[in-house]
Amino acid sequence: MHFSIRFLTEYRYEHPVSDNLNALRVRPATTSTQRCDEFHTRIDPEARVSRHLDYFGTEVLEFGIPTSHEQLTIDVRARVVTSAPPPPPHGPWTGVRSDAYVEAAGEFLLPWQDQPAIAGLDGLQGSIGAASDPLAALKLLIELIPDTFEYRRGATYVGSTVTDLLEAGAGVCQDFVHVSLVLLRRHGIAARYVSGYLWAAPEDEGSDSLEVDTHAWLEALLPGTDGRGEPVWVGVDPTNRRLTGETHVKIGHGRFYADTPPVKGVYRGGGSSALDANVQMSRLDPQAGARA
Repeated sequence: MHFSIRFLTEYRYEHPVSDNLNALRVRPATTSTQRCDEFHTRIDPEARVSRHLDYFGTEVLEFGIPTSHEQLTIDVRARVVTSAPPPPPHGPWTGVRSDAYVEAAGEFLLPWQDQPAIAGLDGLQGSIGAASDPLAALKLLIELIPDTFEYRRGATYVGSTVTDLLEAGAGVCQDFVHVSLVLLRRHGIAARYVSGYLWAAPEDEGSDSLEVDTHAWLEALLPGTDGRGEPVWVGVDPTNRRLTGETHVKIGHGRFYADTPPVKGVYRGGGSSALDANVQMSRLDPQAGARA
């Protein structure tokens, strides 16, 4: 599928601010099933933007505004082409203990937050462990999480923990991904947090443009079908009960949300600020496919 994406972020400050330093992770990634054909960024007040790849390979745009200002606008536009991923491998549980798997998994097997001490996950953990193989565990996960937790805006906030989700019984995509990371890693399946955009138009409607939010899902590392082949990262969207496909546009990944925030910054000045963020996603050519 071929998408046009506009990510518009506007800050208004109660009093003039200066030394406004920001890091953006908003550019769609280039992968075997996705390519970014165009990407433009406009900053107002005007600023020089530098680019680099972070530790996980996500492109980071950095800029600073030293002069006094009362408003900041970040206008990001991109054109992206995606295609459906191949079928995921169907390897056995023994595959996640192979040397090749552990080497490919790296830090995405390590515990997160206070994982060993999190209480209230025994039932969910037991259900995942009863799956016949890692792929079956992923398919169970995408039903188990939304069946267990209600999707509700405002139930949690950007700094919420897995414990907060368990206590509230509700959360958003970020929370669903975080609890999924804990469950999968406890069973030896490497998993990483993914940020991006999701084309969320109902399949039976012909919408060509939507206002969407940035979205979160995860990628899990599955062993090769014979248990010895090369492991493969597979996208999993527990919020929408499915494996990811060509409607998911990836920006980047990390161990958890703090590694992939779309906008992160600091400034010098007092008073409060107001944020208005909008993502407009348009489908340009549903028949287009990405070239590897």
